Amino acid sequence: MQALIDVILPVFLVIGFGYLAVWRGWFSQAGVDGLTKFSQSFAIPCLLFTAIARLDLGQSFDWRLLVSFYAGALAGFTLGLFGARFLFRRDWEDSVVIGFICLFSNSVLLGLPLTERAYGADALEANFAIIAMHSPICYGIGISVMEIVRAKGQAGFGVVKRVVKSMFSNALILGIGAGFIVNFSGVTLPGVLNDALDLMVRAALPAAIFGMGGVLASYKAEGDFRIVLYACLISLVIHPTITRSMGLALSLPVEPTRSAVLTAAMAPGVNAYIFASMYGRAMRVAATTVLVATALTILTAWVWLSFLP
Repeated sequence: MQALIDVILPVFLVIGFGYLAVWRGWFSQAGVDGLTKFSQSFAIPCLLFTAIARLDLGQSFDWRLLVSFYAGALAGFTLGLFGARFLFRRDWEDSVVIGFICLFSNSVLLGLPLTERAYGADALEANFAIIAMHSPICYGIGISVMEIVRAKGQAGFGVVKRVVKSMFSNALILGIGAGFIVNFSGVTLPGVLNDALDLMVRAALPAAIFGMGGVLASYKAEGDFRIVLYACLISLVIHPTITRSMGLALSLPVEPTRSAVLTAAMAPGVNAYIFASMYGRAMRVAATTVLVATALTILTAWVWLSFLP
Protein backbone atom coordinates (compact mmCIF):
# COMPACT_ATOMS: atom_id res chain seq x y z
CA MET A 1 0.00 0.00 0.00
CA GLN A 2 2.87 2.38 0.78
CA ALA A 3 4.24 1.97 -2.77
CA LEU A 4 0.84 2.90 -4.16
CA ILE A 5 0.70 6.06 -2.06
CA ASP A 6 4.33 7.18 -2.26
CA VAL A 7 5.36 6.08 -5.75
CA ILE A 8 2.38 5.66 -8.06
CA LEU A 9 -0.33 8.08 -6.97
CA PRO A 10 1.78 11.30 -7.21
CA VAL A 11 2.54 10.57 -10.88
CA PHE A 12 -1.07 9.73 -11.69
CA LEU A 13 -2.36 12.73 -9.76
CA VAL A 14 -0.38 14.99 -12.10
CA ILE A 15 -1.87 13.10 -15.08
CA GLY A 16 -5.28 13.48 -13.44
CA PHE A 17 -4.77 17.24 -12.97
CA GLY A 18 -4.04 17.55 -16.68
CA TYR A 19 -7.10 15.47 -17.56
CA LEU A 20 -9.36 17.48 -15.21
CA ALA A 21 -8.03 20.84 -16.38
CA VAL A 22 -8.85 20.08 -20.02
CA TRP A 23 -12.12 18.29 -19.27
CA ARG A 24 -13.41 21.22 -17.20
CA GLY A 25 -12.18 23.80 -19.72
CA TRP A 26 -9.60 25.36 -17.37
CA PHE A 27 -6.81 24.58 -19.83
CA SER A 28 -7.43 24.77 -23.56
CA GLN A 29 -6.74 22.04 -26.09
CA ALA A 30 -4.44 24.52 -27.83
CA GLY A 31 -2.52 24.83 -24.56
CA VAL A 32 -2.21 21.04 -24.35
CA ASP A 33 -0.95 20.93 -27.93
CA GLY A 34 1.68 23.56 -27.12
CA LEU A 35 2.73 21.85 -23.88
CA THR A 36 2.95 18.48 -25.63
CA LYS A 37 5.00 20.02 -28.44
CA PHE A 38 7.37 21.60 -25.92
CA SER A 39 7.82 18.43 -23.87
CA GLN A 40 8.03 15.88 -26.70
CA SER A 41 10.00 17.96 -29.21
CA PHE A 42 12.29 19.93 -26.90
CA ALA A 43 12.38 19.11 -23.18
CA ILE A 44 12.35 15.29 -23.36
CA PRO A 45 14.91 15.20 -26.21
CA CYS A 46 17.13 17.34 -23.92
CA LEU A 47 16.53 14.86 -21.11
CA LEU A 48 17.47 11.92 -23.31
CA PHE A 49 20.46 13.77 -24.78
CA THR A 50 21.96 14.56 -21.37
CA ALA A 51 21.20 11.07 -20.02
CA ILE A 52 22.88 9.28 -22.95
CA ALA A 53 25.79 11.77 -23.11
CA ARG A 54 26.59 11.12 -19.43
CA LEU A 55 25.84 7.39 -19.40
CA ASP A 56 28.47 4.75 -18.74
CA LEU A 57 27.71 2.83 -21.91
CA GLY A 58 29.80 -0.20 -21.05
CA GLN A 59 27.97 -0.73 -17.78
CA SER A 60 24.45 0.31 -18.78
CA PHE A 61 24.06 -1.55 -22.09
CA ASP A 62 23.93 -5.03 -20.61
CA TRP A 63 22.80 -7.40 -23.37
CA ARG A 64 20.79 -9.38 -20.81
CA LEU A 65 18.76 -6.27 -20.00
CA LEU A 66 17.94 -5.60 -23.65
CA VAL A 67 17.19 -9.24 -24.45
CA SER A 68 14.90 -9.55 -21.42
CA PHE A 69 12.91 -6.41 -22.22
CA TYR A 70 12.69 -6.78 -26.00
CA ALA A 71 11.89 -10.50 -25.89
CA GLY A 72 8.75 -9.50 -23.99
CA ALA A 73 8.05 -6.62 -26.38
CA LEU A 74 8.39 -8.82 -29.49
CA ALA A 75 6.21 -11.49 -27.90
CA GLY A 76 3.62 -8.77 -27.23
CA PHE A 77 3.71 -7.64 -30.86
CA THR A 78 3.35 -11.20 -32.11
CA LEU A 79 0.45 -12.00 -29.77
CA GLY A 80 -1.26 -8.72 -30.61
CA LEU A 81 -0.82 -9.18 -34.37
CA PHE A 82 -2.00 -12.79 -34.64
CA GLY A 83 -4.58 -12.50 -31.86
CA ALA A 84 -6.24 -9.57 -33.64
CA ARG A 85 -6.18 -11.46 -36.95
CA PHE A 86 -7.29 -14.93 -35.89
CA LEU A 87 -9.15 -14.41 -32.59
CA PHE A 88 -10.94 -11.16 -33.43
CA ARG A 89 -11.04 -11.43 -37.24
CA ARG A 90 -9.55 -7.99 -37.93
CA ASP A 91 -7.83 -7.43 -41.27
CA TRP A 92 -4.05 -7.53 -41.47
CA GLU A 93 -3.53 -3.75 -41.41
CA ASP A 94 -5.68 -3.34 -38.28
CA SER A 95 -3.84 -6.31 -36.79
CA VAL A 96 -0.42 -4.67 -37.29
CA VAL A 97 -1.63 -1.57 -35.44
CA ILE A 98 -2.96 -3.70 -32.58
CA GLY A 99 0.36 -5.54 -32.49
CA PHE A 100 2.13 -2.17 -32.25
CA ILE A 101 -0.15 -1.18 -29.36
CA CYS A 102 0.99 -4.31 -27.50
CA LEU A 103 4.64 -3.60 -28.40
CA PHE A 104 5.06 0.04 -27.37
CA SER A 105 5.27 0.58 -23.60
CA ASN A 106 5.15 4.13 -22.28
CA SER A 107 8.81 4.00 -21.30
CA VAL A 108 9.35 7.76 -20.93
CA LEU A 109 6.23 9.44 -19.55
CA LEU A 110 5.33 6.63 -17.15
CA GLY A 111 8.40 4.38 -16.90
CA LEU A 112 10.89 7.12 -15.95
CA PRO A 113 8.92 8.91 -13.21
CA LEU A 114 7.68 5.68 -11.60
CA THR A 115 11.13 4.10 -11.59
CA GLU A 116 12.72 7.26 -10.19
CA ARG A 117 10.15 7.53 -7.40
CA ALA A 118 10.43 3.82 -6.57
CA TYR A 119 14.19 3.32 -6.72
CA GLY A 120 15.83 6.74 -7.03
CA ALA A 121 17.54 8.64 -9.86
CA ASP A 122 20.51 6.25 -9.90
CA ALA A 123 18.19 3.46 -11.04
CA LEU A 124 17.42 5.22 -14.31
CA GLU A 125 20.58 4.15 -16.18
CA ALA A 126 18.93 0.88 -17.22
CA ASN A 127 15.79 2.80 -18.24
CA PHE A 128 17.82 5.05 -20.52
CA ALA A 129 19.50 2.02 -22.10
CA ILE A 130 16.04 0.62 -22.94
CA ILE A 131 14.75 3.99 -24.15
CA ALA A 132 17.76 4.48 -26.43
CA MET A 133 16.64 1.44 -28.43
CA HIS A 134 12.90 1.78 -27.94
CA SER A 135 11.69 4.04 -30.75
CA PRO A 136 14.11 2.68 -33.40
CA ILE A 137 13.17 -0.93 -32.64
CA CYS A 138 9.43 -0.42 -32.17
CA TYR A 139 8.86 1.93 -35.09
CA GLY A 140 11.21 -0.17 -37.21
CA ILE A 141 9.14 -3.30 -36.54
CA GLY A 142 5.76 -1.57 -36.88
CA ILE A 143 6.50 0.34 -40.09
CA SER A 144 8.32 -2.59 -41.71
CA VAL A 145 5.52 -5.09 -41.05
CA MET A 146 2.81 -2.60 -42.09
CA GLU A 147 4.58 -1.78 -45.35
CA ILE A 148 5.09 -5.47 -46.11
CA VAL A 149 1.42 -6.16 -45.42
CA ARG A 150 0.37 -3.26 -47.63
CA ALA A 151 2.67 -4.41 -50.41
CA LYS A 152 1.35 -7.99 -50.11
CA GLY A 153 4.81 -9.23 -49.19
CA GLN A 154 6.52 -7.50 -52.13
CA ALA A 155 7.99 -4.51 -50.26
CA GLY A 156 11.72 -3.91 -50.58
CA PHE A 157 13.75 -0.72 -50.64
CA GLY A 158 10.60 1.34 -50.01
CA VAL A 159 10.25 -0.19 -46.55
CA VAL A 160 13.83 0.68 -45.63
CA LYS A 161 13.37 4.24 -46.89
CA ARG A 162 10.16 4.71 -44.91
CA VAL A 163 11.71 3.36 -41.70
CA VAL A 164 14.81 5.55 -42.00
CA LYS A 165 12.72 8.64 -42.76
CA SER A 166 10.56 7.99 -39.72
CA MET A 167 13.61 7.53 -37.50
CA PHE A 168 15.32 10.76 -38.51
CA SER A 169 12.18 12.89 -38.25
CA ASN A 170 11.63 11.90 -34.60
CA ALA A 171 12.95 14.46 -32.08
CA LEU A 172 13.43 11.81 -29.38
CA ILE A 173 15.66 9.74 -31.63
CA LEU A 174 17.63 12.82 -32.68
CA GLY A 175 18.22 13.64 -29.00
CA ILE A 176 19.38 10.09 -28.31
CA GLY A 177 21.63 10.10 -31.38
CA ALA A 178 23.25 13.41 -30.39
CA GLY A 179 23.83 12.02 -26.89
CA PHE A 180 25.66 9.01 -28.33
CA ILE A 181 27.83 11.28 -30.48
CA VAL A 182 28.88 13.34 -27.45
CA ASN A 183 29.44 10.22 -25.35
CA PHE A 184 31.57 8.43 -27.93
CA SER A 185 33.56 11.53 -28.88
CA GLY A 186 34.39 12.43 -25.28
CA VAL A 187 33.51 16.09 -25.92
CA THR A 188 33.03 18.14 -22.74
CA LEU A 189 30.10 20.53 -23.01
CA PRO A 190 30.55 24.08 -21.67
CA GLY A 191 29.24 24.55 -18.15
CA VAL A 192 26.71 27.19 -19.21
CA LEU A 193 25.24 24.78 -21.79
CA ASN A 194 25.04 21.99 -19.22
CA ASP A 195 23.21 24.33 -16.85
CA ALA A 196 20.74 25.32 -19.57
CA LEU A 197 20.12 21.68 -20.44
CA ASP A 198 19.55 20.84 -16.77
CA LEU A 199 16.88 23.56 -16.61
CA MET A 200 15.11 21.98 -19.59
CA VAL A 201 15.46 18.52 -18.07
CA ARG A 202 13.80 19.59 -14.81
CA ALA A 203 10.76 20.77 -16.78
CA ALA A 204 10.53 17.69 -19.01
CA LEU A 205 8.67 15.05 -17.00
CA PRO A 206 6.22 17.29 -15.05
CA ALA A 207 5.20 19.07 -18.27
CA ALA A 208 4.99 15.82 -20.19
CA ILE A 209 2.81 13.90 -17.75
CA PHE A 210 0.48 16.91 -17.19
CA GLY A 211 0.20 17.22 -20.98
CA MET A 212 -0.45 13.49 -21.25
CA GLY A 213 -3.48 13.92 -18.98
CA GLY A 214 -4.74 16.66 -21.27
CA VAL A 215 -4.27 14.48 -24.34
CA LEU A 216 -6.15 11.59 -22.72
CA ALA A 217 -9.09 13.94 -22.02
CA SER A 218 -9.64 14.21 -25.78
CA TYR A 219 -9.92 10.43 -26.21
CA LYS A 220 -13.25 8.64 -26.05
CA ALA A 221 -13.66 5.11 -24.72
CA GLU A 222 -15.20 3.38 -27.70
CA GLY A 223 -14.51 0.48 -30.01
CA ASP A 224 -14.27 -3.28 -29.51
CA PHE A 225 -13.66 -3.65 -25.77
CA ARG A 226 -12.72 -7.32 -26.17
CA ILE A 227 -9.67 -6.32 -28.22
CA VAL A 228 -8.93 -3.44 -25.83
CA LEU A 229 -8.90 -5.77 -22.82
CA TYR A 230 -6.81 -8.30 -24.79
CA ALA A 231 -4.24 -5.58 -25.57
CA CYS A 232 -4.25 -4.42 -21.94
CA LEU A 233 -3.60 -8.00 -20.78
CA ILE A 234 -0.61 -8.32 -23.11
CA SER A 235 0.84 -4.90 -22.24
CA LEU A 236 0.33 -4.93 -18.48
CA VAL A 237 0.74 -8.62 -17.64
CA ILE A 238 2.31 -10.75 -20.37
CA HIS A 239 5.11 -8.38 -21.43
CA PRO A 240 6.45 -7.82 -17.88
CA THR A 241 5.99 -11.50 -17.04
CA ILE A 242 8.18 -12.54 -19.98
CA THR A 243 10.71 -9.83 -19.14
CA ARG A 244 10.88 -10.98 -15.52
CA SER A 245 11.26 -14.63 -16.56
CA MET A 246 14.02 -13.81 -19.06
CA GLY A 247 15.83 -11.70 -16.48
CA LEU A 248 15.81 -14.61 -14.04
CA ALA A 249 16.94 -17.07 -16.71
CA LEU A 250 19.82 -14.80 -17.77
CA SER A 251 20.83 -13.92 -14.17
CA LEU A 252 20.21 -10.22 -14.79
CA PRO A 253 21.17 -8.23 -11.65
CA VAL A 254 18.43 -6.85 -9.42
CA GLU A 255 18.74 -3.17 -10.35
CA PRO A 256 18.33 -3.49 -14.15
CA THR A 257 15.68 -6.18 -13.60
CA ARG A 258 13.57 -3.66 -11.71
CA SER A 259 13.87 -1.09 -14.49
CA ALA A 260 13.14 -3.62 -17.23
CA VAL A 261 10.09 -5.15 -15.56
CA LEU A 262 8.59 -1.85 -14.45
CA THR A 263 9.08 -0.34 -17.92
CA ALA A 264 7.57 -3.44 -19.52
CA ALA A 265 4.55 -3.12 -17.19
CA MET A 266 3.66 0.38 -18.41
CA ALA A 267 0.58 1.08 -20.51
CA PRO A 268 0.95 1.67 -24.26
CA GLY A 269 2.13 5.20 -24.90
CA VAL A 270 0.46 7.92 -26.95
CA ASN A 271 2.81 6.77 -29.74
CA ALA A 272 0.45 3.82 -30.20
CA TYR A 273 -2.30 6.24 -31.24
CA ILE A 274 0.15 8.22 -33.38
CA PHE A 275 1.10 5.01 -35.23
CA ALA A 276 -2.59 4.16 -35.76
CA SER A 277 -3.17 7.70 -37.07
CA MET A 278 -0.25 7.40 -39.51
CA TYR A 279 -2.11 4.63 -41.30
CA GLY A 280 -5.72 5.49 -40.39
CA ARG A 281 -6.31 2.01 -39.00
CA ALA A 282 -7.69 0.77 -35.63
CA MET A 283 -7.60 4.32 -34.25
CA ARG A 284 -10.53 3.79 -31.86
CA VAL A 285 -8.89 0.66 -30.47
CA ALA A 286 -5.58 2.51 -30.02
CA ALA A 287 -7.14 5.53 -28.28
CA THR A 288 -9.28 3.40 -25.98
CA THR A 289 -6.43 1.07 -25.10
CA VAL A 290 -4.13 3.95 -24.17
CA LEU A 291 -6.89 5.45 -22.01
CA VAL A 292 -7.97 2.24 -20.27
CA ALA A 293 -4.47 0.78 -19.85
CA THR A 294 -3.13 4.03 -18.39
CA ALA A 295 -5.86 3.94 -15.74
CA LEU A 296 -5.23 0.24 -15.03
CA THR A 297 -1.50 0.91 -14.63
CA ILE A 298 -2.25 2.48 -11.24
CA LEU A 299 -3.13 -1.00 -9.96
CA THR A 300 -0.88 -3.20 -12.09
CA ALA A 301 2.25 -1.11 -11.37
CA TRP A 302 1.47 -1.44 -7.66
CA VAL A 303 1.25 -5.23 -8.03
CA TRP A 304 4.53 -5.42 -9.97
CA LEU A 305 6.31 -3.21 -7.43
CA SER A 306 5.19 -5.58 -4.66
CA PHE A 307 6.71 -8.53 -6.56
CA LEU A 308 10.03 -6.89 -7.38
CA PRO A 309 12.91 -7.19 -4.90
